[in-house]
Amino acid sequence: MPQNVCCRSAIPLVLAIVLTGCGSDAKGPAPEASSTGGAAASATAAIPASLAPFGDGYPSPGDTCRRLGESSATVNFLDDSAILVGCPTAEAAADLGGEVLLTIDGVTLVSIPTGDANAGLAESQSAAAAAGGSNDALVPGTDYHATAQVPCGFEGAEPVTNCPAGVKRNWGDDGTTLVEVTKPDGRTRAIFFRGTTPFGTDSAQADGSAGWTLDVSRRDDQNVIKFGPETYVIVDAFVVGG
Repeated sequence: MPQNVCCRSAIPLVLAIVLTGCGSDAKGPAPEASSTGGAAASATAAIPASLAPFGDGYPSPGDTCRRLGESSATVNFLDDSAILVGCPTAEAAADLGGEVLLTIDGVTLVSIPTGDANAGLAESQSAAAAAGGSNDALVPGTDYHATAQVPCGFEGAEPVTNCPAGVKRNWGDDGTTLVEVTKPDGRTRAIFFRGTTPFGTDSAQADGSAGWTLDVSRRDDQNVIKFGPETYVIVDAFVVGG
């Protein structure tokens, strides 16, 4: 009789040991699975909002570097003839080929020259002479006659930010010139000129600009163009060339 009691008492003890071991094995892989997700989240959040990142990656969508807009941390590094880019690693920054500035919050800032309002002008003049006066040469790798950074402002703000822009001279059959400005959100705004006078822009229901009005004022040799809450400052030399 005592022997039977002993055997019955041992069975729960063995089961408890087996169940404890199974529970330990089940929890083992969990840290590895969560660590992978953590690394992906870290890569996604590599550029902090304090640096005003925008776009889907630079130089191509999906790349880890991103263009930077204006913030208290970046304002001293913005240049009207360069693009400011932030990269999560020094290696990625070096690969861009620009001027590495400094590292802020683990992000390496790079200044990449884009040329000034007369970019492509020398090429245009040389081609014009060779073609008997036809000023139709393009900035290499683009369909623009010149590219520049133009002052711009959004949501009613002053035009203290710089936006990349390109000009297509004699774009229309009537001699219209087209200036395309790339906004911080990656969209473009087209502005149409006759000579140095802006007379229209593109608009769409999608971004709410269909009902906006165009207002233009002169400041020395440049136009201050207000289209709804957007403002652009464009110099005459960029529109018509030298």
